[in-house]
Amino acid sequence: MKFNQKKDDTTNSFIRNNHSMLTSIFGTDDVTPFWVADMDFTIANPIKAELQRLVDRGQFAYEFNSQGIFQAISRWYQRRHDLNLDEENFVQVTGVLTGIALLIRELTEEGDSVLIQTPSYHQFPKVITSAGRDVVKSPLSIIDGNYVMDFDDLEVKLSEPTTKVMILCNPHNPTGRVWRHEELDKVLEIADRHNVTIISDEIHSDIIHSGYKFVSLMSLGAKNHVALIGSPSKTFGMQSISNGYIYTENSRILKSMRKLTESLYLDHGNAFTTFATIAAFEKGEEWLDELLQYLQGNIDWIKQFLVANLPLVKMFPVEGTYQIWFDFSATGLTDDSLLKVFSDAGFGASPGTWFGGESKAFARMNFANARQDITEAFERLKIALETNSQTAVSTTRATNKSCC
Repeated sequence: MKFNQKKDDTTNSFIRNNHSMLTSIFGTDDVTPFWVADMDFTIANPIKAELQRLVDRGQFAYEFNSQGIFQAISRWYQRRHDLNLDEENFVQVTGVLTGIALLIRELTEEGDSVLIQTPSYHQFPKVITSAGRDVVKSPLSIIDGNYVMDFDDLEVKLSEPTTKVMILCNPHNPTGRVWRHEELDKVLEIADRHNVTIISDEIHSDIIHSGYKFVSLMSLGAKNHVALIGSPSKTFGMQSISNGYIYTENSRILKSMRKLTESLYLDHGNAFTTFATIAAFEKGEEWLDELLQYLQGNIDWIKQFLVANLPLVKMFPVEGTYQIWFDFSATGLTDDSLLKVFSDAGFGASPGTWFGGESKAFARMNFANARQDITEAFERLKIALETNSQTAVSTTRATNKSCC
């Protein structure tokens, strides 16, 4: 697989190239799209072959194999993460956000609160408020150039009687943190003490970079909690043909989620989703290892470019995910003036305000792209930063549209 191939996506209807959304965000569609968390790479050959097999046979009768998926995921997590998952403890849903939405409705009542750690993946508040629940924010702290949990703040906010659920994002989107064993232990201890259920979104668990190790909440004896484990979407670039998989060892939660998903007919995928997922987890490991090497090269290149050319732009350590979280505070740019620079440079990063109002001088960039696209975009960004001042007048549009 040649990850470095520059592609022309203009003939596709991918969200990242959508004219109206790009124009709404950046004031132009002439940008290199780094704003959607999907990969600009061709999927692994075994997945393509399995999809082609289904097309070639020309028959699409009823066909379900959830148990085959659960077996493939269990074996994958044993190989990749030394984690033993009982295949009987999975529930299939149509996506990870769907799973979180269903869990919130099952585990809380209207008027209850759900805690998130900010800056936060921008869909979390929506999935909470649309269920009639309140959002409680626990800001992460920056210490020695990296994000850490504020356990004192968690203690206070998880102790509130209305706070019933906490969404944990591991690896964390957008900051790229991979939470350590001791950090997860502390969160678990606080949540258990206050009878708060943790929903651990672990969708990026396979995108872990050199020197770091993923630790699932499920490896810590978290029997009263839930993990969204097993979606191949981020790992294998299957966003439009993948489901999500809930895992819990709590029999009450497991029973209620099965009943709910079955009643809504959400507990199975189509043939493409099913067999592509099995092929990914059974035959996609070599492709993933090559991907991680390529992504590490992108990280290294960006880091070196910033040091040499844009020293005022801070890049937080990328431990996991294929998102980079930038701090532009030292440039004096914020909000519209920063977005104006992105527009001028054709640098399509996600505005930091999507991830929390306190992130006005920040941005998230998806770097699962061909290096040529990345290098060209950063050269343009360098020029745009040099020619734009803090008082630059914005010509961009509203940024109320967001995705993924």
